[in-house]
Amino acid sequence: MPSATPSPADGRRPSPTGTEPAATALLGWLTDPEAPRLCLVTGASGSGKTALLGWLATHGTRARGGRARTDRVLVPLAGQSALGVAWTLANRLGVVARTPADLVHALATSEARRTGRTVLLLTDLHAAAEPGAVAELLGGLAEVGRIRLVVEVRTGVRPPEAARTTVVDLDDSDEPAGHAAPAPSAPALPDLSDPVAVCAADPLLVTTGYATATADDHGGLRGAWLRVGQALCAADGPAGRALVLLSALGDGADPRLRPALAEQAAPAPWRVRWARHRGDVAPPWPGPVAVLGATAGGPSADLVLVGDLTGTVRLLREADASVAGRLAHRVTGGITALAPTADGTVLLLDERGRLHTVRGTAPRPPYLERLTDAVSTTLSRHPGTALAAIAGSVVVGDRLGSVHAFGVTGLHQAAPHSGRVTAVTAVESETPFVCSGGADGTVRLWTPGRAPVSEPLAERRAPVVALHAAPTPGGPLVAVAWADGRVELIPAEGGRRRAFRPGPAVRAVAVTVTGALLVGTDESLICLEPQGR
Repeated sequence: MPSATPSPADGRRPSPTGTEPAATALLGWLTDPEAPRLCLVTGASGSGKTALLGWLATHGTRARGGRARTDRVLVPLAGQSALGVAWTLANRLGVVARTPADLVHALATSEARRTGRTVLLLTDLHAAAEPGAVAELLGGLAEVGRIRLVVEVRTGVRPPEAARTTVVDLDDSDEPAGHAAPAPSAPALPDLSDPVAVCAADPLLVTTGYATATADDHGGLRGAWLRVGQALCAADGPAGRALVLLSALGDGADPRLRPALAEQAAPAPWRVRWARHRGDVAPPWPGPVAVLGATAGGPSADLVLVGDLTGTVRLLREADASVAGRLAHRVTGGITALAPTADGTVLLLDERGRLHTVRGTAPRPPYLERLTDAVSTTLSRHPGTALAAIAGSVVVGDRLGSVHAFGVTGLHQAAPHSGRVTAVTAVESETPFVCSGGADGTVRLWTPGRAPVSEPLAERRAPVVALHAAPTPGGPLVAVAWADGRVELIPAEGGRRRAFRPGPAVRAVAVTVTGALLVGTDESLICLEPQGR
């Protein structure tokens, strides 16, 4: 076992009786930057393993030198499937993961704004519903540089495996063992075909039921749950879970499920207007969503623009997602942003940061042609990372954190972000404004020609991945999505904020002129209406 050095005494709560040598070893491992990423706390039943990890979760508030303490996340594994563990950890660590393998990949590649290494404290591996699969997941996480794990392993249970491992064995202690902890209780599964029962139950228990019993799809409930389970595990109460589950039902689900879930979701801050998912045929799913836009006025004000991964932009009707056509221009290599303009022209930004112009049927004023030509020339030399447009202006974000508003009266610039600008949007109102989001997790407002608003409109530890704003009857609304799967609808002039998690990673959002929220993922396109004040 690697050497362990005790931390200095500082008056903090002592470790549980009988575990003092193991506690010293654990603190030594925790403060040693060269120690293995995986630490196994082993011992027989009743040796104090669970109590030791619970103590470590709360021990100390500051690291040496006054630095902030490394985050410690305590997760009981008793009764959990590997899928439930993956979703629990993904929610705690600020990433989106459909499967355990997705979690390992997401943590290895995530841009989430975390300092230092997170320490996961995982108890009762022996009591997991799928101990082998959970151990395999934890072994994979131990190879991720930003993660360290302490795993409780009862003697005789196969532990997670990693290239390097520290072992703290409580059976080696000369102290007498404590009394055996009572075995974790096993709550009975709810009726997995009853939508009211599954929304009222512990979501991790329901996840275990659906993950380990694959013979019955329960009228479509199981498929919907497994599609959006991470969001269900994070949702607030039965109404919140019913809303998420309702938004995930495919068109082949038992027709009795929708009214039952809608009734249970009534207290939630949203109503599902419609949802289209992979595999739906009536009406058909429009395909994976890369970008979204919504027309802001004129005869086509009810149209939604949906760009897919192939560079094709389809037109859907906002009311029911029925198909209304497609843009004639297809962008080879994919689209990263689109911006409809008031004259019917649609501007597209490709994955190389270059501008494409798809003209509408109405003639364009010459000054707008000159403006878009100038922007196109600029982006051919200095690629953009984000794009928006309002009357007489084209707004571009770049990889250095700056936003550029090209207008007929000149160029205005600001540098509101630290790192890449990931999304911009612009609103034509009494005071036109630009809203930008960045890899730094902030959303900021700016009126070209003035200094950006000093306080962010929103800020989280995950990068912003999508942003859209529109004027609505109740005032301008801003929709923002972060890389951890959370979406918020924010009144730009103040008021109630509403949040939603669709489950899969969010690729795009849009606000319609009626105030509805569109959320696009690789597997779904959802339209939600805000409820209540």
